[in-house]
Amino acid sequence: MIKQILSKLPRKSSKSSQSGDQSKNLKPYLDSSINLRSDELGVSNFGSLNISSNSASNHALDMGSNQVGKSPRGTSKFTGPLVYSSYEALPGFKDVPSSEKQNLFIRKLSLCSVTFDFTDPTKSLREKEIKRQTLSELVDYVTCANGKFTEIIMQEVIKMVSANLFRAISPQPRENKAVLGFDLEEEEPSMDPAWPHLQLVYEFFLRFVSSSDTDAKLAKKYIDHSFILKLLELFDSDDHRERDYLKTILHRIYGKFMVHRPFIRKAINNIFYRFIFETEKHNGIGELLEILGSIINGFALPLKEEHKLFLIRALIPLHRPKCLATYHQQLSYCITQFVEKDSKLSDTVIRGLLKYWPVTNSSKEVMFLSELEEVLEATQHPEFQCCMVPLFCQVARCLSSSHFQHLQLQILDLLSAFFNM
Repeated sequence: MIKQILSKLPRKSSKSSQSGDQSKNLKPYLDSSINLRSDELGVSNFGSLNISSNSASNHALDMGSNQVGKSPRGTSKFTGPLVYSSYEALPGFKDVPSSEKQNLFIRKLSLCSVTFDFTDPTKSLREKEIKRQTLSELVDYVTCANGKFTEIIMQEVIKMVSANLFRAISPQPRENKAVLGFDLEEEEPSMDPAWPHLQLVYEFFLRFVSSSDTDAKLAKKYIDHSFILKLLELFDSDDHRERDYLKTILHRIYGKFMVHRPFIRKAINNIFYRFIFETEKHNGIGELLEILGSIINGFALPLKEEHKLFLIRALIPLHRPKCLATYHQQLSYCITQFVEKDSKLSDTVIRGLLKYWPVTNSSKEVMFLSELEEVLEATQHPEFQCCMVPLFCQVARCLSSSHFQHLQLQILDLLSAFFNM
């Protein structure tokens, strides 16, 4: 009887079966947790957290921008977030046979295409030092290279240069600094924290463009209009050292790539128009005028109508902005070059100066009088007679001005230039 009663009671489930049921119930939850975590890490396609080093390394290339080549060296470890240590120094050029140097050159260019955050000086110190040393090696290599650069090399060079140089800049125009009381000659330049690397990139690219091993017909596919426009945008940099490099590089590009010359002149023209009639704010007007001074000096005679229009529509109106002092010396040189090449333009230049003559700014008047003196020295009598009356009317106004004491030396020099004609 007791056995019958006990047989009717429900039996306890065994531990093994309980464990199996619990595993069955928890499995979907664990799978979903892995997928969620994998999604967060960007590796959901692997379906598991047991990631091989090769898979993780390759995925790092997909995740990051400007990573080092297709087969980065080093291994990856999974410790919470994925960590990749693939930025390693490559062997030196002297350590490989001559047949391998071009391939090593390309690999080093790819290595230097990686950019770092320089706003935090304590971040990626080892990698930054590797990159600096590699850039220095590239500068030496391109200086002593033997043999023409291939198209693949040119493509990698432009890729590396673009990755490093073409960045967002937030300049403070030089005229604003002058208003705030800064001495533009004595002031310490505003230095980009990445400048130690940028300088090496500029030096490398300058030597690459200047090299006789760089074939202009081949390189023009990569140093194209888009590249030149981005280069021109950098002229607004605060750092005069960067603008000096840009000035020299653009001048070399103008000399080497004849096909780009009209486009470069037009692009500079557009920068001037925007500066004169819209913003009146740009740090690189002086450097652009220095380039143009050299270009104008090489103009063939007789001058093309296009060049005369550039004088009338861009150079003469550059006397209008308030910050003329920051680039007047370079502008005056360009104007004088035109008059020396074609003295018939002196009437146009003098009348243009009179049109933009300052009314209340005595410092600006001094600059105008000084420039007029240089123009008169290159002016012939027939052209002078055409503009003589309005010119001396303006000189008379200067003599009767309340600022005469400030202007008298320049007026005397101007009259001296007139009597020596």
